[in-house]
Amino acid sequence: MMSSMPKGLTASTGMDALTHAIEGYITLGAWELSDMFHIKAIEIIARSLRGAVANTAEGREGMALGQYVAGMGFSNVGLGVDHSMAHTLSAYYDMPHGKACATLLPCVMEFNAPATGEKYREIARAMGVKGVDDMTQDEYRKAAINAVKQLAEDVGIVCSLKGVLKEEDIPALARDAYADACRPGNPRDISEAEIAELYRSLM
Repeated sequence: MMSSMPKGLTASTGMDALTHAIEGYITLGAWELSDMFHIKAIEIIARSLRGAVANTAEGREGMALGQYVAGMGFSNVGLGVDHSMAHTLSAYYDMPHGKACATLLPCVMEFNAPATGEKYREIARAMGVKGVDDMTQDEYRKAAINAVKQLAEDVGIVCSLKGVLKEEDIPALARDAYADACRPGNPRDISEAEIAELYRSLM
């Protein structure tokens, strides 16, 4: 059924599933059972999405499982501000939801890093990064973010809003994102002004 999906749709929906797994893993409501689902989902998606975009049977099958496992997790604990900002971005600019999630994910992960303890080490490990146990906290946090950004780029999604985002829209975007139902689950408190700066950082 999924083999006829265009590459762009496959990439977008796949990165949405990865965002579900990562946000679910670090959200305020996360606990041991949800962590189990999310780490496994990140691992499956990281090894499967490139293949799914290339339309291999293994990649398609992996993504069918990975997105389902991610859903088993986040549907119990909620998400975070990446989804809040993505919902708003899609509403204003008709951007596919998964593409919006993927575009925002590295900068939102960087913002949230101070509130995530050692979880980015496990994200980096699940993304296939080698040697994480020998890294400092700053190093494995950067490694996790870079691995996510690289996966997005490998499937054709550039983590930039240059030429899309309009400065005059940012105050309204930030206000609506702050009001979104996913925002309270974010692991780090965030203000409207900080959301606005995250948007601007991608222009």
